[in-house]
Amino acid sequence: MTVRVVHYLNQFFAGIGGEAAAGAPVEVREGPVGPGRVLQDALGADATVAATIVCGDNHWNDEREAAESRVRDALRDLGPAVVVAGPAFEAGRYGIACAEVCALAEAEGVPAVTGMFAENPGVALRGREIVIVPTGKSPAEMQAALVRMARIATKLARGEALGPAEAEGYLPRGVRKSGVRERPGWERASEMLRAKLAGSPYVSEVPYQKPDAVTPAAPIGDLSRVTIAIVTTGGLVPKGNPDRQTAGNAQTWYRYPVERMDRLEPGEWEAYHAGYFTHIVDTKPDYVLPLAFLRELEKEGVIGGVAPYAYMLPGVSTPVATSRRLGLGIAEDLKRLQAGGCVMVST
Repeated sequence: MTVRVVHYLNQFFAGIGGEAAAGAPVEVREGPVGPGRVLQDALGADATVAATIVCGDNHWNDEREAAESRVRDALRDLGPAVVVAGPAFEAGRYGIACAEVCALAEAEGVPAVTGMFAENPGVALRGREIVIVPTGKSPAEMQAALVRMARIATKLARGEALGPAEAEGYLPRGVRKSGVRERPGWERASEMLRAKLAGSPYVSEVPYQKPDAVTPAAPIGDLSRVTIAIVTTGGLVPKGNPDRQTAGNAQTWYRYPVERMDRLEPGEWEAYHAGYFTHIVDTKPDYVLPLAFLRELEKEGVIGGVAPYAYMLPGVSTPVATSRRLGLGIAEDLKRLQAGGCVMVST
């Protein structure tokens, strides 16, 4: 029996268009589209790309619930044996969408695989839950990435268990299983020690993720020519907290338009945060989001302008890995808006 494969692509790789078409809603096309033809060749005669699900990057991120519902319905109608998403390479919004599509497929009982650069925010979002084949930053290696993804997709579709990440070629997920080694531990440890002392390559059997060393951004040459955004971890929300932001352990970030505002008015905003006494912020929101100050700098010509959105979330009790994912998501949105810098307001 031929394996049925469903492929997920964003608007760019589906040939709809670039950023101007990023709001394209979910649609289902018959057969392979764009890179899907390369995927079909890599799969061979035993598998068929039966359909391609296409969605604009902005639509997925801005209309998440509607997009997920449409993709879920499509998967149920199409009945694939496996889902292949992307690859997304370094593209952040696309990577997040691919990761979420794979997670959605897994929840429906359909195995899935995607591919992306190791630092894509999609890895931070779902890297422990889904199978991700590492790629470079550029689509120039599209064919090589799809060949690796196709091999894993075929195994998943047949119900075959995947071996260790280093053997199969996907990113480690932190899964540990009992097994038997051919040689005792002291021999392997001694061999690794000798290799380390000699400066030779070796691979540790105990995974260790070195903490990130973040390189500071270069100074902005001329503030008067750039747009500045505001990001706050002070948990500021519109009065009544309509989006149900949590008071801590943030799982998502929120953005609110400030394009036509000169300042944040008391009574229209409030702090929802479990890490400090919020009364002062409730009466003076500018303490955690100094919009009025930036507007003064804008009028004086010190900065070129203020970004149309302010970004808000509570920082308290949020794990480092989650914080990294959220930060990458905000950074991706700021890049899309062509912001030249941001003011990070902490509590």
